[in-house]
Amino acid sequence: MHQKNFTVHSALPTEEQDGFIDLDRLMAVITRRIRTIIAGVAIFLALAVAYLLTAPSSYTSMTQILLDENMTKYAEDQPPPASSQQADMEIASAVEILKSNEMALRVVDAAGLVNNDEILNPPQSPLALIKSGVKLIVSAFKPATPPLTPDQAREAQRQQVAAALQTDLKVERVTRSSVVAVSFDSTDPQLAAKVTAAYADAYLTDQLNANFDATERASVWLQERLNDLRERSQQAALDVEKYKADNGLTSTGGELMSEQQISDLNKQLIIAQADTASASARYYQYKSIIDQGPDNAVKNATISSSQTDNSVLQDLKTRYLNVQKREQDVTQNFGADHPQAVALRAEREDITRQIYQELQQLTASYKNEFDVAQSRAVSLRNSIEGVVGKNSEANKSLVRLNELNQKATALKTLYESYLSRYEEASQQRSFPIAKARVISAAGVPTAPSSPKKTLVMALSIVLGLMAGGAFAALQEFRDRYFRVESDVRTALGLKFLGYLPLLGQQTFDKKKKSRRQKAGPATAEEAENGVAFERIMRVSVEAPRSIFAETLRNAKLASDVMLQGRADRVIGVISALPGEGKSTTAANFAALLASSGKRTLLIDADLRNPGLSRMLKSPPQTGLIEAALGEIPWASAVRVDPRTKLAILPVVLRDHLLHTSELLSSQGMLNLMESARKMFDYIVVDLAPLAPVIDAKAFAPQVDAFLFVAEWGATPTNLVRDLLEQEPQINSRVLGVILNKTDMSELSRYSDFGGTERYRQKYTSYYTEERPKAEIDA
Repeated sequence: MHQKNFTVHSALPTEEQDGFIDLDRLMAVITRRIRTIIAGVAIFLALAVAYLLTAPSSYTSMTQILLDENMTKYAEDQPPPASSQQADMEIASAVEILKSNEMALRVVDAAGLVNNDEILNPPQSPLALIKSGVKLIVSAFKPATPPLTPDQAREAQRQQVAAALQTDLKVERVTRSSVVAVSFDSTDPQLAAKVTAAYADAYLTDQLNANFDATERASVWLQERLNDLRERSQQAALDVEKYKADNGLTSTGGELMSEQQISDLNKQLIIAQADTASASARYYQYKSIIDQGPDNAVKNATISSSQTDNSVLQDLKTRYLNVQKREQDVTQNFGADHPQAVALRAEREDITRQIYQELQQLTASYKNEFDVAQSRAVSLRNSIEGVVGKNSEANKSLVRLNELNQKATALKTLYESYLSRYEEASQQRSFPIAKARVISAAGVPTAPSSPKKTLVMALSIVLGLMAGGAFAALQEFRDRYFRVESDVRTALGLKFLGYLPLLGQQTFDKKKKSRRQKAGPATAEEAENGVAFERIMRVSVEAPRSIFAETLRNAKLASDVMLQGRADRVIGVISALPGEGKSTTAANFAALLASSGKRTLLIDADLRNPGLSRMLKSPPQTGLIEAALGEIPWASAVRVDPRTKLAILPVVLRDHLLHTSELLSSQGMLNLMESARKMFDYIVVDLAPLAPVIDAKAFAPQVDAFLFVAEWGATPTNLVRDLLEQEPQINSRVLGVILNKTDMSELSRYSDFGGTERYRQKYTSYYTEERPKAEIDA
């Protein structure tokens, strides 16, 4: 047999090769599942409408409070500007204060809301009623608590109202500003405005009270500290004066005389040491120049004008450079022996001698200055040592005096600091200014803030689209069945032969009415049997221009191409699962072959579930089993359709027949098939499904080609692929796949844009027969 190869293309959702979204496939999926998506939107819209009809209206009143540090700039000294992080912390603290339970209790007391029924028993939505019922049921199982006293009951009710206020209160910062927005939701607009205004007043009052209480406590504490510091500072000052008098420590300008003398000598010593260092540097510099000799002293010594003010030396140096330059010019132009060059050289040597003598004189002068400065520094150092020796006893007393002075000074400074802070705190108590102000007063809302109808409806549509899309995606993911031609090629790599539409009762009723008008009333046997075998098997014959017949003709053409050159052809009709319509397909395929003038034999080889044989008007007495066992000649069990001349070999079930696969592969069955090949051009064999039994596998060696029938939208692709991969002897001889029971009205919804199924309406002029609607299977 010839192995068929096909290019694989899939309409099923697969991983994108190029990493981009396949918009055509996505649009096809949306079109296919649009009813599911619309249903999801409709459900959520209905829920939204129900919510809007049952939810109580809520009104929101809002006020805005500005946290302004500049409010107290005239009442107190301003601290340095706070950083952005500190400002954020202050605003966050204000938000938490407004949300606190203490603030809620103040609002309850200030606005008189302890017995407000609108807060204690607000109108509830159905969901809230359900929650309340659940809480009531749960509370019934809790242990009983002792009764409360009137004061406890009032406090409990007060806490309950405060908790309700906290629940409906919303406090948030307005963008990145210093403004805090306070809003309150209530079913009563008047109550919403009242509570919001009470919150603003309570916050401003809390700020004033907090400032007053803080300054009051600070003033009391500072007053106590001032009294103590005053006494200690005075005692420390008295101790200093007493110690001076006891130790004879006289001072001028707050400093001991000996200390002043030492300080003056130290200053003079520092100056003398600086002069000595300067003179030493000049002396040793000139000495190093003199030590180099006359010539080198003039050439290598570099003395800036700032180091010496000797005009003679400067003039000599200038003359030396001019003569040297002239000597170089003459030497370069006329040579070293030129008389002018010799004269200039002699003049240069004379100037060198004069410069050297001048340097020697300066060196001697600096040597004298260095000796004088050094002697003065030694003298001052000796004087300091003498004064320090005399002042040693005074220094010992001075240590204790300094300690007493430091203590007295520290106490005085601390007292002055606390006195200043006490005065500031006293003054701040008299300024009733808070660091906040209301910039937007709470008004009475005129329209409900919730439920927001537009938002709820829009949100319900979005949620409906999301839910419908998710369910549609789940359906699409779970839809791993054969739907269109490309599914067959992708999953199986086999040729697709076509679609067989659903066969409906009305299809045959119309034909039956036409035949009755010609042949008279129906027989009692036809009325009793309902849809007879010959009517189902003749769909391809009685409707030759239908899609049904065209698909079977395509199967015949595939067999002619694949089995070209063979005089007799055995074609097996198989499926993966029972109930996929392979018996009906086999009967119509055989009837089509017989009507074309080919000698055709239809064998019902489904020995366990012979659906083909059940469609006969009268039950057969003998059939394939008896012929294969050699009990009767096989030709005696054959029945012939008088209209199409189709020969049919039925099956009679036997309870004691257990090994049907052995019978189909027996020598008797082989002999039967060899004999039938000699008498018929086509032998169509209706075989058992591949998944439940192995009968088709046992009979496969005697089959030239197979027609695979799969139910549209019901046969899993993975199941068929696995079955055929496990049976290569069958897979290699499959003519193609026919999708049976196809809902032609839904077919185009499962095709990608550009798929042949989307252009089915354009083929109606070629298919004039009425399309079936409901399935009748063997």
